[in-house]
Order: sequence, then structure tokens, then C-alpha cells
Amino acid sequence: MQCKTIGLDLAKNTFQVCGVGEHSTPIFNRKLKRNQLVQFFAQQPPTTVVMEACYSAHYWGRELTKLGHHTKLIPAQHVTPFVRGNKNDHNDALAIVEASQRPHVRFVPVKTEYQQEILSLHRVRERLQRNRTSLVNQTRGILSEFGVIAPVGVKHLRAKLAHVIGDTSCSQGLRNIVANAYMELLDTEQRIEDIEQRLKAFLDEHPCRDIIMSLPGVGLINASAFLASIDKGQAFHSPREFAVWLGLTPQLYASGDTCRMGGITKRGDRYLRTLLVHGARAALSRARNKTDALSVWGNQLVQRRGYN
Repeated sequence: MQCKTIGLDLAKNTFQVCGVGEHSTPIFNRKLKRNQLVQFFAQQPPTTVVMEACYSAHYWGRELTKLGHHTKLIPAQHVTPFVRGNKNDHNDALAIVEASQRPHVRFVPVKTEYQQEILSLHRVRERLQRNRTSLVNQTRGILSEFGVIAPVGVKHLRAKLAHVIGDTSCSQGLRNIVANAYMELLDTEQRIEDIEQRLKAFLDEHPCRDIIMSLPGVGLINASAFLASIDKGQAFHSPREFAVWLGLTPQLYASGDTCRMGGITKRGDRYLRTLLVHGARAALSRARNKTDALSVWGNQLVQRRGYN
């Protein structure tokens, strides 16, 4: 009997596959080792394969698509309500299949390798920025213990470190510590700059570059993260759907005659949402003395709701 849908519960080494027929009747629900997975799906007739959008899902989505299957990724929060009985791989795979057959379920598009490379660069850049902030704060604290105070800003600290390294009135031990911190700071900043150059190259090649860069508050980082995350937005039918997916819309509580709107839901990609929120704040801060329609609307919004 041919499977209509196969649910795949992903893992590092042991996977669970559940195949159902025309009327959602389970045909098999078995475990497979990692080295057996590709061979198993290569032997299956082309069908729909559904996975949770989680660890390694986009990789397996690409691999199974190469074998002729139609791959769908479903958000994990849509699967949880369909897990019956105890939490185990057998029930999880069955729940993935059942959740995928519900109406109005939004599937996650499978990302290309290039998209994932760009998003990985963003993650590395974010880590390097945290490391730089930690290094700057620690170095300022060390210098303050010796009575050396640098003005606010990385640029001023960099100049102060160079001055201390060449100041013979400071002890050799302090100068060695400062020299190491200075070299680490320069190396970190160089790595951040290299990543930004690669992001710029990606953005210059994208056909939607001019459109998204024309938006107020959107720059290199926001635009590259946006395009790498959703590409051309083909998964959404309207901007409203994108805002709901990203968690920018108010949370609704309604029961009977009661209807309350709360803060934003904060669902979806936290990193992308953070970039867009900061971009909106930057646009609002520059709209205070402008008279165009968008700036006027933004200033009225600030008056009603506050800056944040």
C-alpha cells in the first residue's frame, strides 16, 4: 500500500518515520538509524514528507526533495496539541502527520544552503558583538583600577589603549595586558567587518535589494537578515500575515462579550523581530521634525502609544 503522507520525527542518530494511507490510517511507524534514512526514502514512491521545522529540518528537506518527495516543514507549536498519550518518538511522528492535515496550517518554506549561510553569518556576527562588548567592559574596568579612564565609545577606548601601550610611565605588566586586549579588539572588529562585507555582497546580488533598502529604518543588517529569512515572502499572502508570523501584532484574548488586546505576541524569529523593532525606533527618532505622511503618522503614533 502506497503512503499518502510520511511523518518524520528528526533527531541526531535515531529517526522515527510514520506512513499513513489515503484515509490517514497508519501503515508503518518505525525507527531508522541515520545511515538508513536516505536509502529508505529513496525506495519510497514520491510522496509528501512532513517534518517539524527544527534542528536540521532544512537540510533534510533539501535532501528528500532531491529524491523526488514533496517536503513540508510544520512549526513545532502546531504539532504539540496532537500528541496523544505519553511523549515518545512513536506518538510524535503520528502527531506530525495529523497536524499537517489540519486546514489553515502554515508550512515553513525550506531554506536554501545560501540562505542558511547568510543567517549563520548573522549568528556569528551577533556572537562577536557580544564578545566585543564583554571585552570593552572588562578592559575599562581593568584600566579604572589603575586610574586610567577612557571617554565613552569604542573609538575613544581604542585610542586610549594605544596610548597606554606606548606610555612608559605605566608598568610593563599593565602594558602587556592592554596590548593583548587591544589586539583582541582589533581582531574581533576585523572579523565583524569581514562578515558585513559578505552580507553586503549577498544583498547586492538579491533582486529585491532596491525595494527593501528604500524602507525607512532598514539598512544592511536588517535587509540581509530579512531576505535570508523569508526570501521574497512567498509564504505569506499579505503583510499582515507576515506581522502575525513574526509576533508583531497584539495578543488577543476574547471570550463571549470580553475582548482585550495585549502587547505583541513575540512569536516567530526573535532575532529578525529585534532588528525590525530597532529599525522602527531609528526611523521614529528621525521623523520628529519631518512633515511627510509617514513621519506625521509615526509622530502621531508616538503621541498615542509612547516611543517604545
